Amino acid sequence: MKKDNWFTIYLLPGFVFQSLVIAGGYATGRELVEFFLRLGPLTGLLGMLITTLVWSTVAAVSFEFTRMTQSYDYRSFFQKLLGKAWFVYEIAYVALLVLVLSVIAAAGGDMMESSFGIPRAISTIIIMSAIGLLTFFGTTVIEKFLSYWSLLLYGVYLVFLAWGVSRFGGDISRNFSQSAVGPGWFTGGVAYAGYNLAVIPAVLFSIRHLGKRKQALASGAIAGVIGIIPGVLFFIVMVGMYPAIVDSSVPSNTLLAAFGSRWFEVLFQVVIYGTFIETGSGLLHSLNERVFHTAQERGHTLPAYLRPVIAVSALIFAIVAGGKLGLVALIAKGYGFITWVFILVFVVPVLTIGLVRIWRHTGVKVGS
Repeated sequence: MKKDNWFTIYLLPGFVFQSLVIAGGYATGRELVEFFLRLGPLTGLLGMLITTLVWSTVAAVSFEFTRMTQSYDYRSFFQKLLGKAWFVYEIAYVALLVLVLSVIAAAGGDMMESSFGIPRAISTIIIMSAIGLLTFFGTTVIEKFLSYWSLLLYGVYLVFLAWGVSRFGGDISRNFSQSAVGPGWFTGGVAYAGYNLAVIPAVLFSIRHLGKRKQALASGAIAGVIGIIPGVLFFIVMVGMYPAIVDSSVPSNTLLAAFGSRWFEVLFQVVIYGTFIETGSGLLHSLNERVFHTAQERGHTLPAYLRPVIAVSALIFAIVAGGKLGLVALIAKGYGFITWVFILVFVVPVLTIGLVRIWRHTGVKVGS
């Protein structure tokens, strides 16, 4: 892909962002139920609009700060944003890695076992092998995989929407028309946005193509839209089974069972499984970029084979740590706490310090 290509400038960062949020965001639909649909169809849809606005705003400011300071890995970014306090983000990021990678491994294992009868251990090996291979080849290959798989995901979700409308069209229309806007849309939208904003610094490797401020701001604004569209499509279909689907532990399975098509169920599950690999690869590639950039600053060039070694080692650590801590408790308590940590160490600083520095066009020195 050419660096000056409109796709790499305006769409690629958005597809990378969408790739990182989907596995922990709306792959099964359960998160959409918790944050939005339980509030009602119209209220939930309004909440998703708030999420989009928050994502787009934070991404736009982050992308321009990154472009301005040439800080394309999270360590460099936070050194220039927080100075000597940059390490606070890294502590939170490591905690996020343990949490998300543990969930990915567990969810992937459940899916492969329940849908295809493949043992969990085999599923874990598949995820490890795929992530190791992608991280070995580095940024260009990862960018292509994330963007192409996201395009495939969009295609599947459009078919999912068309099938849902043909199956539940009358119910979808009726449930929307009988719904009223109630309370909770703003807090739900902000909470869901904060839940996923932590991955934006992991997207920074994909914005090296941006050369102008208007490109960075436009790309960030578009990223929020790209990130939410599949979720909106999913949400619309779920409205067709509202309110019964609110009690479903895995709404995607409930909807697929209602469609009654085994081939589409298999296709959907394979694409969703691929999103687990997308999310893991993106997060671990960001860790690799941090390690390799630090080595370059100190005059060292690390061999490429260390990329999959670092990635797979981190994945194994996360799986073991998740097992030790208890995955259910980790999910129940971890996401809420980490959301507030990232709001304090990332969102607030980037929308204050970052915005002021962008406005003033001041140079920023690298912290220690």
